[in-house]
Amino acid sequence: MKKLVIATRRSRLALWQAQHVAARLQAAHAGLSVELLPMSTRGDELIDRRLDQAGGKGLFVKELESAMSEGRADLAVHSMKDMPAELPPGFVLAAITAREDPRDAFISKKFTSLSDMPDGATVGTSSLRRQAQIVERHPGLEVRLLRGNVDTRLAKLDRGEYDAIVLAAAGLTRLGLEARIAARLEAEAMLPAPGQGALGIECLAGRAEVVALIAPLADAASAACVRAERTVSRALGGSCTLPLAAFAQMVGNRLVGNRLRLRALVASSDGKRVVRSEREADAADPEALGDQVAEDLRRQGADAILGR
Repeated sequence: MKKLVIATRRSRLALWQAQHVAARLQAAHAGLSVELLPMSTRGDELIDRRLDQAGGKGLFVKELESAMSEGRADLAVHSMKDMPAELPPGFVLAAITAREDPRDAFISKKFTSLSDMPDGATVGTSSLRRQAQIVERHPGLEVRLLRGNVDTRLAKLDRGEYDAIVLAAAGLTRLGLEARIAARLEAEAMLPAPGQGALGIECLAGRAEVVALIAPLADAASAACVRAERTVSRALGGSCTLPLAAFAQMVGNRLVGNRLRLRALVASSDGKRVVRSEREADAADPEALGDQVAEDLRRQGADAILGR
């Protein structure tokens, strides 16, 4: 192939991610031309509701998948935290790239941390996962809905609509906005979403030539971590309607073989019921580790918390 077309959302962050992948593809394959096909998705247009109320994570990817099905694009680049746990038939994640900082970021012009905020102060987020973890530890804070792209969310903070907001650190880093971060929230205080900080490259499963071109961009360690995290999500329902967090890290060294440490939690949106699990296993089978952690959460009452 001499040319690839990447379907991408139109937001500044999505375009950065697609351009980043385009540059890496061209560096890996001399003479390859890569073009972008910017698109608006339903998830971008519905900015007044949480995703769980509007239809879930698939709202960010359906239009991009249609472009691939119709032959208008060869691949799509996604933030892995925005990807549904199950892909539609006929599609494949051809690569998960090296992960950026997976942590959440606390942003405020008034305060240095969540602990620094007084009762009644407002925190903006659209994530049930973040909301549950914030109110569990800081029940006096008021969590309010915050939708829109990164620039829109920062503008709302700057206009004084919120005292603080929480965003993914990776997106801010990619856009050169690290200076806006007041604090990076460690996993012990705010467990990340499955796949947070990683990019996924999706294409049609039957396009072997496209899969082959994408393969050099894959990062095995990042992929193992994300696969373990996504398995927890898939086992428990796989949707952004879940206040669910999962975060895996590679541990150990080459002398003893790589191992994965996986932490996960399920919470009620009010933060009053939280169940947690942590396990470590051989990195060669991340899905098995994810299944074990999901079963741990179930034994502690995860299904009841999720209303099942």
